Amino acid sequence: MNTFITLSAVALFANAAIVLAADTQDTRVYELRIYHAAPGKLDDLNKRFRDHTVKLFEKHGMENVGYFTPIDNTNNLLIYVLGHASRDAARKSFAAFGADPEWKAAQKASEANGKLVNKVESYFMQPTDYSPAIKSAKAGPRVFELREYIASEGNLGALDARFRDYTVKLFTRHGMQNIAYWHLTAGQKEVDRKLIYILAHKNAAAGAASFDAFRKDPDWVKARAESEKKAGGSLTEGGMAGVKSTYMQATDYSPMK
Repeated sequence: MNTFITLSAVALFANAAIVLAADTQDTRVYELRIYHAAPGKLDDLNKRFRDHTVKLFEKHGMENVGYFTPIDNTNNLLIYVLGHASRDAARKSFAAFGADPEWKAAQKASEANGKLVNKVESYFMQPTDYSPAIKSAKAGPRVFELREYIASEGNLGALDARFRDYTVKLFTRHGMQNIAYWHLTAGQKEVDRKLIYILAHKNAAAGAASFDAFRKDPDWVKARAESEKKAGGSLTEGGMAGVKSTYMQATDYSPMK
């Protein structure tokens, strides 16, 4: 009888833990959007976001997570992240936003002397199981680093395992803040190979110093060697060629700073 009660209690607690995990799992879909501003128009684009776009996104059910510009912004980029309940919700929200009279008026006025954006890139993403809770916190002063990894063929799972078991905690050990980790949602190019994440550093120099210390850490050296031996080579396409890094600063209207 006692054994039965004990086993039943264990099962009950296990089921409760599963339900709790399901309830707390982030089921939102995130969207990384990269705007290539027309020459000389980035300030006007930022003004339109500051005065109109951000509040209209919120009006139509989109969550403003963070807005950034690269520190070395030679390509006139505005990079931002939105949160949606789902991809279908995103589609409906953008349709309503595009039809909003206030948006139409703001767009027309801002483009009186020419369009502000030459190109828009959009990536729909879902948090990995090892991503921290994604919050639009203001904890500055700090800079952000957008990192994009292309896994070598068949090795996204191995790359995730290395991040989950070693990399994330080693980043913390060396003074880096883990902001968010994402995979692409289904139906997009490189869905089985791409990992996107954001770190925060005190400044760009601190970020470089942190990575230098991280790469020399014996725990990292061992984890990398073991994971690459098991995979038969680098977990990223072409080694560091499969890694892209962009240091960014938050805009003055960004919820995340």
